[in-house]
Amino acid sequence: MHLKIHHRTEYNYELPVHYSIQELRITPPDVAGQKSKKWKLHTPIKSIQSSDPFQNICNVFVQETPYTSMVIEAEGEIETTDAFELLDSSKAVSPFYLLQQTPLTSPSDALLNHFADTMPMVNHIDAILKLAEAIKEAIPYSPGKTHFATTAAQSFAIRAGVCQDHAHIMLGLCRAANIPARYVSGYFFAEESPNLASHAWIDFCLDIDEGKWISVDITHACLIDSRHVRLAVGRDYYSAAPIKGVRSGGGTEALSASISIHQLS
Repeated sequence: MHLKIHHRTEYNYELPVHYSIQELRITPPDVAGQKSKKWKLHTPIKSIQSSDPFQNICNVFVQETPYTSMVIEAEGEIETTDAFELLDSSKAVSPFYLLQQTPLTSPSDALLNHFADTMPMVNHIDAILKLAEAIKEAIPYSPGKTHFATTAAQSFAIRAGVCQDHAHIMLGLCRAANIPARYVSGYFFAEESPNLASHAWIDFCLDIDEGKWISVDITHACLIDSRHVRLAVGRDYYSAAPIKGVRSGGGTEALSASISIHQLS
């Protein structure tokens, strides 16, 4: 596919923000299955680009002049192909580090008991896909019932969630089964489902020595394909979040975001 993407995020504040630092992971890397034809970020002031410990493309900017609104935009064109296997020979972050749970992924006893029969006994694609199907059935896709800080255990308790929650539950279960896994943030092209434009899935490490990772979309219980555009990876949502920051002042915050994805060819 040849996809055109526009991602706009606007923040409005009740009071002036006196100082803020923003960290952006909204630049798609050139990896197996995707290639950036053009991509541009629009930020209030110039950002500095670098790589974070996971080798994600990261842009940072600091604002020291008071403001009450801020707009961040990313736009460009990406060519994608069906590719669900990644070779990460750099091993910048050890797969063994990704066996550790985080507050967002730690499974409750009830969650572990529910999925006991579908927990992967071996590190194999079929076993992970079987678990993904079980998660999809147990946790219906339900926008508006969870938020960015909802944990895997909380999502399971209310039997509702979105792609982020599906990914966190899968990460918790993979790690409990001693399978290294990481969170992936990105975009998903589906003309009939605009709510899925901002998407999340997981990579699990099939072969630690070779650095071989397999990407699985839990919400659709499938291997990723040309509809998926990868942005960043991390231990969970927080470490791979497209936009995050800290601020001084501002009072109450109002956030609006829109993502449009169109197929060019």
